[in-house]
Formats: sequence, C-alpha cells, structure tokens
Amino acid sequence: MKDVANYKDYALLSYHHIPGVHNLEIFERAGGYEMMKACFLKDPEAIKEEVKNSGLRGRGGAGFPTGVKWGFFSKDRNAKKYLLCNADESEPGTFKDRYLMEKNPHILIEGMIISAWALGTQKGYIYIRGEFYQQAVILERALKEAYAKGYLGKNIMGKGFDFDLYVHRGAGAYICGEETGMISSLEGKKGQPKLKPPFPAIKGYRGLPTMVNNVESLAAVPWIMRMGAAAYKQWGTEKSPGTKLFSISGDVNKPGVIEVPLSTTLKEIIEIHCGGMRNGNALKAVIPGGSSAPVFNAEDSYSVKMDYEDVAAKGSMLGSGAIIVLDETRNMGDVLKWTLEFYHHESCGQCTPCREGTGWLESVFKRRDTGKSQKSDIALLDKTAASMRGQTICALADAAAMPTQGMIKVFREELEQYVTTTGKK
Repeated sequence: MKDVANYKDYALLSYHHIPGVHNLEIFERAGGYEMMKACFLKDPEAIKEEVKNSGLRGRGGAGFPTGVKWGFFSKDRNAKKYLLCNADESEPGTFKDRYLMEKNPHILIEGMIISAWALGTQKGYIYIRGEFYQQAVILERALKEAYAKGYLGKNIMGKGFDFDLYVHRGAGAYICGEETGMISSLEGKKGQPKLKPPFPAIKGYRGLPTMVNNVESLAAVPWIMRMGAAAYKQWGTEKSPGTKLFSISGDVNKPGVIEVPLSTTLKEIIEIHCGGMRNGNALKAVIPGGSSAPVFNAEDSYSVKMDYEDVAAKGSMLGSGAIIVLDETRNMGDVLKWTLEFYHHESCGQCTPCREGTGWLESVFKRRDTGKSQKSDIALLDKTAASMRGQTICALADAAAMPTQGMIKVFREELEQYVTTTGKK
C-alpha cells in the first residue's frame, strides 16, 4: 500500500480535477476499478470486517455505522437479496451526492460492485431524485460503459459472481429519502414509510433482504479498501472517523462541495475553505446539517467541530453535512417560514401528528399575513413542535419540529417581533 499521509491523494474528490473522469477509460487511468479487481481476490467477510473496522458512518444523515448495518444482513450468498443506493438527495441545502454522481459516477459504481460482492447481492438499484435528470443520464451512460467492460452482468471477471445495476428515477418526493418510503416507491406503491421493525436488511424490497446505503457511503468503500481501516481512521475522531463531504451554501464567498476530515472546525470551513463571509458581512447563524437541523448562532458556529458528537453536544446534528450560512442581513422569520412551508408540503399525510402538525405550524406562523398574529404564537409553535417529536413512523415530523424549536431557542425575540410587526395586510 502506498503512503497515505495525505488524505487528498485518495479521497472521494481526488479525481475531480481530471478532465473527463466521468468516462470509464479515463477513470481507469486514474486508478479506478483497481480496488474492485483486488477485492474479488478477497474473502467477502474480510471486506465487511474492514468496512466495520474503519468506523465509516452512514453519510445520508443518520450516521449509523455502515459496517454494523452490513452485519445485520443475511450471509446466505445463495439467497435473493438487493443493494439499494439512496441517491434521493432532497434535504434542502444538500447537494454533495449530486456533485459526486455528476463528476465521477464510476466511483459510486465501483463502490456498489465491491459492496455487492461483500454482501452477496445479485441486483442493485440507484434510486435517484427525480429532479436530477442530468445526473441520471450520466449514471446511465456510466452503467453502459461498465457493462461493456464486463464489470456488471453475469460472471463478472470470471468470478462466478453476477450483479446487475439499474438507475430508478423518483418522482420528486422528499419522503422517499427515507429508506422504507424509498422501497415502497421502488415497488410501485405510494412513497410512504413503513413501520420498523422489520428493518429493510431483514425484509425490504419485495419482502426480501435489502441493504440501503447513501451515495457517499458507497463511494467511500473503494477508498477504505485501498487504504485499510487503520489508515482511514487517521482522520476525524474515534467515533467520527474519516473524511466527509460538506455542501456549503448561503452567504459565503465560495459556496460548493468540499471534503475535509471530520472534526474540522466550522470556523475553518467558512473562513478558509469558503473564503469568508460574502460582502464582508458579519455571520449571524449557521444551519449545520440541512434544513431539519437546529440552528446555531454566530458564537456557537465558530466554536463547533463538524463531527457527529460535537455538533450533537452543542444542540444540533451533523445530518447530511449541508451547511447553510446566514449573514447579518437575513431575517430569521423568513427562514423559518420557508422551512415550515417545505415540510408541510412534503408530508406524505400518513401519520396524524405530521399531517396535521406540519400544517398547524405553518398556518400559525403565517397568521401575520392577515394581521392576526400575536407574540404568544411563538410559544404555541414551540409547544406544538414538542408534541410532534417521536410520534410518527418516520422522522419528517421531527424534521419540521426540530428547526422550529431550535429557531425559537436561539432567535425567540426576533421571531416574536417578526410575527407582530411585519407582514400585516
């Protein structure tokens, strides 16, 4: 194994400066598919153990250890099983999976082939967000290249291993980013989450064992296998090892996707990687993990380390790594209004606390539009949000409630002023 002193030589974005790397031939020149071939010489259980020892945590938002999740999967290599890539990237503020698929689709395909070999799955799906039309086209082209090369299909590399992989486009429903809602949609049903247990690893697509992993998680597998678990854990922390893709948007000079070791400070991300605040304005707030994450004020933002534990300890969540930066010109009432509108619109309507609660949150907060709002509405919002949490099949109700409560906790006075002094007709 080569020297791994610099993660940038091996990380997920290390290929992105190479022109045309989305083409298989150029990807291979850069070392692509080398680890797939090497892994076919390894025992599948050894691959699973290496991923487990790496401490890789699911990059879709939940942060559950990938190797542990794989351990729940059936070990019967003759059983019919599925591998499902969650590419339904719908959390507002998140666009790192889109960027990865657009720039280097083969890194995802290689990761899925290695994962399928380790898990003993014969068929896989990339469930991609419906709005990602161009990315779906790029993936389809990459799959055709992989099939033509013999990396997908029957008896891959003469190893007696079959794996077929398909792209399935969603229809633009946020709720299908939840794994059981995604499976329902893939089955041709209404995209609504299911009660767990049973978990998809036991009973998933078409009632069969199904492993669901995020784009970034699967793309990290070849890198982990190249480096080894111990080398991968050089970066990050003991409980949050490795690197992470972050989507940065909002009031910074250089928004975009970056890859840094977990535990990198948010201050470094904003000031160094993103070139500081736009127009020289002061930082007001940061939403650290997508729109469902509770907000940080400026002081807390500059003290937090971007890993699962430190962000949680300071009252929010790392989520999908979607960092939304807000400067002093932003009205937090508008931010909360847009958030509540989104989650009300995206509720699938299956659970009463979510169906009614998201609508109630939005309608109470928007009483200001008709001049009927009052200061006590903020306390009512807080109480309503608290009653919604943990009461539904999936976490969408929580996704609406947590930013509401977080915004009230940090910017209560501004919200009270917002509902009582502006927007009246």
